[in-house]
Amino acid sequence: MPPAIRLGPLVFPAELAVLAAAALVGLLAAHLLNRTGRDGRRADVSGVLWGALIVGLLAARLGFVWQYRDPFVQNPLAVLDVRDGGWAGTWGLAAAWIYAVAAMLRRGVPRPAVIGALALATATWLAGGRLLAPPDQPPPALAQLRLQDLNAVPVALSAYQGKPTVVNLWASWCPPCRREMPAFEAAQAAHPDVHFVFLNQGEAPPEITQYLRQHAPALQNVLMDPASDASRQLSNRGLPATLFLDASGRMVDLRVGELSAATLAQRLDALRAASSKP
Repeated sequence: MPPAIRLGPLVFPAELAVLAAAALVGLLAAHLLNRTGRDGRRADVSGVLWGALIVGLLAARLGFVWQYRDPFVQNPLAVLDVRDGGWAGTWGLAAAWIYAVAAMLRRGVPRPAVIGALALATATWLAGGRLLAPPDQPPPALAQLRLQDLNAVPVALSAYQGKPTVVNLWASWCPPCRREMPAFEAAQAAHPDVHFVFLNQGEAPPEITQYLRQHAPALQNVLMDPASDASRQLSNRGLPATLFLDASGRMVDLRVGELSAATLAQRLDALRAASSKP
């Protein structure tokens, strides 16, 4: 499955498609498994599932906020900005099941319908997550990229192997790219054990240097991808996009969309954990 889905000018992370598919599977299963009672009526199984979905999403967001609470203490309103993709899936899944079981017992709805529908929705979500996981081998596209530094000197991403590496695809005309740049600039300064590479897509050196001079003067490892090959070959074409590579160059994660300081910290933790494995 590609990391993003494009609908006209809009680009959506594929995680949203997986969540929507899981919800649809659960609701369809609830409709099929929910039998008519002796009074000729059907129990409100779909209402239980909708409640479980809402509770699960709320718990997943709050669980993430609690785990990475320091950035949110400085900016509490950022809790509401779910564009950063910050979710604690395990918390959400547990909360959804607890709510569904409690509602099932309280309302007296058929147990096979609720449990079966929620189990199928859970299986769909877990299977979708596995489909979204990057392959174990380095993507061939990364090795073929023709990159340059701001002086037009050719550079290869292989030059950054040996440490975990974060590659951010960005452009100065992209509003989400501009919003997340301060978080990347701070992370680069705070984590010398990680390479941060900022791969501009399709802009000329004067545009890039002017933007950096005004908005991110401390940023290092800025490279150019004049033909936007990285976006094209990685099949997303949406900006921003961020690749997380382990020390040997294998892609551990790929995020299409904006990252906040909290979600960047979350993915850096996962990157370090992956890089420490033999």
